[in-house]
Amino acid sequence: MLVGNGARSAGAAELVYQFAKKTQIPVLTTMNAVDLAQDDIRIGFIGTYGNRVANMILDECDLAISVGARLGLRQIGHLRERFAPKAHLIRVDVDANEMSRVIKDDEEDYLMDAAEFMRQLLSEDIPQYSVWNKHCHEAKKLLSTYDNVLGNEVIEKISSLLIPNPVVAVDVGQNQCWAAQSLHLQGEDGRILIGGGYGSMGCGLPYAIGASIYADNGIVYCLTGDGGLQMNIQELETVVREKLPIKIIVLNNRALGKITEIQTGSYGHRYAQTTCSSGYSVPDFEKLANAYGIKAVTLESYKLLDKYAEWLKDNEACLINILMPEDTLLIPKIKWETGKIAPALSEDLLAKVTQLLEGEI
Repeated sequence: MLVGNGARSAGAAELVYQFAKKTQIPVLTTMNAVDLAQDDIRIGFIGTYGNRVANMILDECDLAISVGARLGLRQIGHLRERFAPKAHLIRVDVDANEMSRVIKDDEEDYLMDAAEFMRQLLSEDIPQYSVWNKHCHEAKKLLSTYDNVLGNEVIEKISSLLIPNPVVAVDVGQNQCWAAQSLHLQGEDGRILIGGGYGSMGCGLPYAIGASIYADNGIVYCLTGDGGLQMNIQELETVVREKLPIKIIVLNNRALGKITEIQTGSYGHRYAQTTCSSGYSVPDFEKLANAYGIKAVTLESYKLLDKYAEWLKDNEACLINILMPEDTLLIPKIKWETGKIAPALSEDLLAKVTQLLEGEI
């Protein structure tokens, strides 16, 4: 099953968990809906910067049930025949315009509310697919460290320190993709607020402010980058004035990392206003936060986060500025030209994962 944010909008979040537990059918998500499959059922999200194992599972499955996912180009690629190539596709969406785009010539379409579809599906006598589910999770375990770059390690460490069922607001940029790939929440009721196509760079802090006010000044975590935070840094005054216990965690590589990756890969390392040497600079976030009256610290390594674990649970705002190398990468990525995941797996590991997902071991 592939669930998108439309399932959340329809109020089908709990039904997704019920379905996953009843049938043991693996649940994958789109980037905007990563919080719809957390805790024990979490595998990952699909698409250009999706988890490698999620994209590989989609390649091997024989049935894909898409609920509330628009299946845009970032999810299916520009060669539609490569999307879930072995699968019969069932699509459920309430938007007739989205359904007018044909993904597979023989797809089965249902123009209906996602929650109503899930309720009808749950009433059916569906066998358990626990063996297939086990293989998918074993494949995930095999690949658990393969694509982990520093950004993923930072997010995994942050995940381990959050309260159960947290609310996490995520900005735009590399931090967004690392969070979607590696943020693993305890519990089934947590929220990861990702803007997707609607959120521009700098949305993380405003999202967190709105979410905290909505939760009666509750704890909200804000994951942001150095570039994103500077877009709306004046809103630190709102955090202080409204006494909001927002925990701002800055993944600070002192560069506009998502753009520098494009300038590296497609423009021969010709940087423009994106790095310290090409016209971009970063302030001292710790001093800025202190100036607003927010406790703050700068860490040379994410491994020092344990010392500030209580900051992430108390009822005060804080800012934790985690320094990272300027050239921190974001992987894996599905190449637009080829539709293949880069970097490539070693032959031995590719064989093991493929055999698992094909049911040969």
